[in-house]
This record gives sequence, C-alpha cells and structure tokens, in this order.
Amino acid sequence: MTEPILFGASYSVYVRAARLALEEKRVPYRLVEVDIFAPEGPPPDYLQRHPFKRIPALEHEGFRLYETGAITRYIDELFPEPPLMPAAPCARARANQIMSIIDNYGYVPLVRDIFVERVRSSAHGRSADEAKIAAAMPLAETCLCALEELADAEGSYLTGSEVSLADLHAAPMFAYFSMAKEGAALLSARPRITRWWQAMRGRPSMMATRSPLE
Repeated sequence: MTEPILFGASYSVYVRAARLALEEKRVPYRLVEVDIFAPEGPPPDYLQRHPFKRIPALEHEGFRLYETGAITRYIDELFPEPPLMPAAPCARARANQIMSIIDNYGYVPLVRDIFVERVRSSAHGRSADEAKIAAAMPLAETCLCALEELADAEGSYLTGSEVSLADLHAAPMFAYFSMAKEGAALLSARPRITRWWQAMRGRPSMMATRSPLE
C-alpha cells in the first residue's frame, strides 16, 4: 500500500487534524505544502484537488478526497488500528456532535477572531482588533461551556478514556486558542476541558505535528 499524500499548510488547524489521525495510526505519509493564503494563491492545479480552494486535500492510491472530516474518517476506516471512533453508538454520536460544534461554532471565534487578533496581528504589523475579540468572547464562552458539558466526566479525552477523532479535530484549534490570554482564561475555568487539554497537548502526535505558529 502506498503512503497517503496530504496537501496543505503545516500551520492549518484542519491540516493538522488530518495529520494527527495519520500519526495516531502510525501511518507514514507525505505532506505537500500548499499555502492558500500566498500572494499568488494556491497552485493552479490545486483546484483539481479542491474546487473551493481550501485545505487539506488527500490523495491515496489514485483516490482523491477533500473535507477534513471525510479525510479523517477515511483514515480511521482504512487503517483499523487503533480505532479512532468509539464503538458504542452513543459515544460515536457524541464524537460526531463535538466535531460539528467545533467546525460550526468554534473555529471562527477561537481561531480566526481571538487567536489571530491577539497573537498573530503583530506579525502582520498591526494592532489587535479589540472590538472583534470582544465580540468573539461570548461565542467562545458558549462553545467552551457546551464542550465542558459534553466532555466525558471520567476519561482523559472528550468521549472517554481513548483518544478519538473528536479530540484530534479540536486539539489544533485549542493549541492556538490557548496561546491568547483570553483563551487561557476561559480554559482555566473549565476543569473537564482543562484535564482534556493537558492530556491532549502531551501526546506524541501533537509533538510530531507542532505548528510553526506555536
């Protein structure tokens, strides 16, 4: 079996989620850097891989796939050990629910509005947009409250004692979010999410996929 090829930028939270799945499965893979925010845009032929000009995209033995959730589920099903989704229907549904929450309600306030403005704005030669951060805070707090309520009460991970795709989907966003003072404060007030993040941040897969922005 040939190694999968992942197309995307190493700083991307969604590319990292896919890489985490491959790392957790101990699957050798190749990362081809594609920066969709480069001044000239992505390479013209990348549109054949992702018509919406997003990252990541995957190619494996002639099969092409885009959308992070589809990619990580494909990886999990193709490479069976260790399984990255719970066996029980309720826990598996919870993992899917958490992934949906992160995508639909977490990414924009946690990463784009708070992390980018508080942490990355200076790298772009500008001051943080305090109004944008302030507007994002209630949305971020709602997201963290929901995750705190849904997270498993006993296990180290979001759906129990074993890592799942839900953890791999959320962790790259929290790696950035926790770098902002606002993110660190919101995290510290939630014991389940704090316990989860402490367990997650130390995993070898997280070390192997460390973002250049961290």
